Amino acid sequence: VQLQASGGGLVQAGGSLRLSCAASGFTLDDYAVGWFRQAPGKERLGISCISSSGSSIYYADSVSGRFTISRDNARNAVYLQMGSLKPEDTALYVCAADRGPNVCTQYSGSYYFPTGVYEFDYWGRGTQVTVSS
Repeated sequence: VQLQASGGGLVQAGGSLRLSCAASGFTLDDYAVGWFRQAPGKERLGISCISSSGSSIYYADSVSGRFTISRDNARNAVYLQMGSLKPEDTALYVCAADRGPNVCTQYSGSYYFPTGVYEFDYWGRGTQVTVSS
């Protein structure tokens, strides 16, 4: 049972990348999935999540309008399409999956999108994204 993030690389500012979060050993469509990034010396930041049904999606302000999250249940994967990349997007990108009913659900106008390690059932190894200026 594992979750694997891939698709990172070196790209120039303004470019695009598509990250994949692939599950093996379990069915990812039963899980909400979140994407996080962590730059050296900074805290982990939750940048986007998608509910298990795909009906609820959240983006952090820093990526809204530039990144798109989607899921392909047939491929047992969730994707993060990143466009108009900026040097400040440089980080290690990690995905995580949670089977509970609450992650990426909107309550009173706010999304429940925790970043704690114990809030998710599975964490994948990260993929490095480096954006050059």
